[in-house]
Amino acid sequence: MGPYLMLHGVLLFLGYLAVAAGFSLAFLSQRYWFARAWKFARRINQPAWRKGIRGALIAALAVIGFVALEALLRNMRGVISRGSWWSAFFGFWLTSSILSYLCIKFIAGTEWLWRRLRTSSSPLHPKPLELPTVPAAAAESERIDDSRRNFFQAAGVLAGAVPFLSLGYGYVAERFRFTVRELEIAIANLPLALDGMRITQLSDIHIGAYMPVAQVRRAVGMANELGGHITVVTGDFITGRSDPLEDCIAELSRLRAPLGVWGCNGNHEIYAQAEEQSAKLFHKFGMKLLRQENAELRWQGSTLNLIGVDHQRQRDAEGNPAPMLLGLEPLVRRDVPNILLSHNPNSFRKAAELGIELSLAGHTHGGQVRVEILDHRWSPAEFLTPYIAGLYRRPLFTPSSLNDSTGSILHDATAPQPKPSSAIYVNRGLGTIGAPVRLGVPPEITLITLRRAV
Repeated sequence: MGPYLMLHGVLLFLGYLAVAAGFSLAFLSQRYWFARAWKFARRINQPAWRKGIRGALIAALAVIGFVALEALLRNMRGVISRGSWWSAFFGFWLTSSILSYLCIKFIAGTEWLWRRLRTSSSPLHPKPLELPTVPAAAAESERIDDSRRNFFQAAGVLAGAVPFLSLGYGYVAERFRFTVRELEIAIANLPLALDGMRITQLSDIHIGAYMPVAQVRRAVGMANELGGHITVVTGDFITGRSDPLEDCIAELSRLRAPLGVWGCNGNHEIYAQAEEQSAKLFHKFGMKLLRQENAELRWQGSTLNLIGVDHQRQRDAEGNPAPMLLGLEPLVRRDVPNILLSHNPNSFRKAAELGIELSLAGHTHGGQVRVEILDHRWSPAEFLTPYIAGLYRRPLFTPSSLNDSTGSILHDATAPQPKPSSAIYVNRGLGTIGAPVRLGVPPEITLITLRRAV
């Protein structure tokens, strides 16, 4: 146990170190922006304007401190938070100001490094210049220095502005731009009677400071308009202990589907120690949360096996890799198609190995931000999983130990696919975490139509 405990201690230390670094970065960035704004106010000639701006700066600093302290105390007490515009704006400001600060410091560091390299590359004993050429050389050197200085100043301004502008757009325009994604998924072993069955999927609600109850209600109304035969919610109803779990599940109870509303827990239910409470509230409001359970659904004389699991952890308490879908084999049927609700898409390999035809997941939010650089799209979710968003396939019964070289994302239901195959659909979710921003990854409500694989 010695090495395992040592590894656990190292991971715990790194976690505390990351938290300390985050707080330090937040403090340094806010001090930088306050100092810049104070310096700007000093240049204003009119005393009334100068005093007014400085007063506004002090008031803004007090508000930031109050919001941060209030959020900390609220989480410590476990007080219910119902979401507010100011807490969401605080999250936006903190994220964008830190990113802008880092970009500006990166440009400043680049300039410093360039200056050092230029100085070190100069000869220690330059050859004396003849008097007639000195003024021309000095003028040329001054022109180069001015050009360099102007370039880095412009780069610094641009680096500071881009995060504010781009994240501002993601905060104002894309955060609540709920989109409906409709697709068909060919399923192995699907009976003819189930061909055309529709499943509505929502995921990652994260009700609370960044997701008001009214927006959850709007998403539920949009989902009901799709006319799904089954509706599923694949975890993360809340973000933390202070978020209104019952409010969220009460709104989800307005979902309507002939074969019922089903769900599974996400990782944030683990963090909030709310897994059991979520199941009880689902039952209270006439829905079913599946926790290592299955349910037999019958439609037009045919049967579907619906399985649900709690969030599948990547590692156990000691930091060792944790087995996925442990003990799930008895719930998987061979006579009817299986659909798995598993918040973590990294359970897909094991699901395919077990012979589960379709998995529905969330967790990634599609990365919340997607950047395209030189015709290559990048998402922060790539650090978590190869299954970022959308539809992926893997041959049925393939050992989970094999890599995903055979897997591919399919944007077109007619694209070539391994046969017979297991599929997973990763929903981009409705809510946000970390920063109340979406950029290039709009929140999603999914309507999946099942088709027989040919």
